[in-house]
Amino acid sequence: MHAASPRSGLLVAAPQSGSGKTLVTLALLRWARRRGLLVAPAKAGPDYIDPAFHAAATGRPSVNLDPYAMRPALIHALAEVDGQPLVVEGMMGLFDGVADGTGSAADLAAMLGLPVLLVVDCAKQSHSVAALVRGFRDHRPGLRFCGLALNRVGSARHEALLRAALRPLDLPILAVLPRREALVLPERHLGLVQAGETVGLETFLDRAADWFGEGADVAAFEMLLAGTPTGGSPASAPTRLPPLGARIAVARDEAFAFAYPHLLDGWRAAGADLSTFSPLADEAPDPSTDAVFLPGGYPELHAGRIAVAEGFRAGMIAARDRGVAIYGECGGYMVLGDRLETADGASHPMLGFLPVATSFKLRRLHLGYRRLRPRPGGPWSGSLVGHEFHYSSIIEEGAGERLFDAADALGDDLGALGLRRGRVSGSFSHVIDLA
Repeated sequence: MHAASPRSGLLVAAPQSGSGKTLVTLALLRWARRRGLLVAPAKAGPDYIDPAFHAAATGRPSVNLDPYAMRPALIHALAEVDGQPLVVEGMMGLFDGVADGTGSAADLAAMLGLPVLLVVDCAKQSHSVAALVRGFRDHRPGLRFCGLALNRVGSARHEALLRAALRPLDLPILAVLPRREALVLPERHLGLVQAGETVGLETFLDRAADWFGEGADVAAFEMLLAGTPTGGSPASAPTRLPPLGARIAVARDEAFAFAYPHLLDGWRAAGADLSTFSPLADEAPDPSTDAVFLPGGYPELHAGRIAVAEGFRAGMIAARDRGVAIYGECGGYMVLGDRLETADGASHPMLGFLPVATSFKLRRLHLGYRRLRPRPGGPWSGSLVGHEFHYSSIIEEGAGERLFDAADALGDDLGALGLRRGRVSGSFSHVIDLA
């Protein structure tokens, strides 16, 4: 992969997960906002939760940029946000991708011509930090690093040791961030608790910005986040995933929050009219719609409320009976099924549109990209790329048409996935882009 022309902005990465890159990204974004620096936030890879925190920190939407699942033309189109500098949060370790090593945050940085800010967790090391940083700096020739953010520094003495060890590498130390036990966001089984559910989030973001501002090289970050990108925009807009209908009702609340912005924006750009409704508030889809989308989320945490939401149920039955195209992904697929078993073993009736029962009690991690070949009769056509990340399992499955034939990222056959009955369909895979 050839590096693109340099552009303003940066990609926040780390040697491994748990190093603090999400906290550093949020702190940087809120700090930039308070200084009047307009930046475009983004998240590398398939993630629904972190972008909502980016939006809270900046007051602006954050997009996903997935170097494995998205075509380069789509990534470049999504990255051109009013010509503003990008601040991209990486995923996992800098060079971690799928099983063949592709699709890493490093790949995205090279594709977009972004320099890397390497966040290093220094809590349990001093001089060894030099070997770690040297390895990451030299591992991939041509990858640019704007500098280091030394995180969880314990004392002035600790900082002095780190600086002495790193001095021969001639890599700027752009931030020295002391350990702050209070700056921790709550987590659950798919990552952070959602931004909309996090109590005191604004106070947290302001405290994080203070923490960052006290330890950062202000002039260096202002320079990185100033100016106009030079990467350029694509000659023509790439083909997007076609909308499910002309008027699409999208479920949107704490149980159905996992919808990619680029997917919904692409539908709007194609001329579709989108409305939202909340099953948890017992709302039904707009009766004028010709398609309903139930995204993923956390229905396993709200199954009891969904089961007794009679207005939602009646509206969905009416939509099905008048031939509306109804599509559910992951959590939405579970709600289209017969029943959902929660972590405590309780069984809750769902819509019963598809012959599948799922359990969150029988937890098993399902994680990975999916190469999807839609079967006839469903809402999709052409070759697609999707992703799965859930802990729920199928415990019962009846007769029904299959939605996809699937393979994993290495091309290994996964068989048929998902179900379809008439114009109702769904699967555990989140569709990301055309292949």
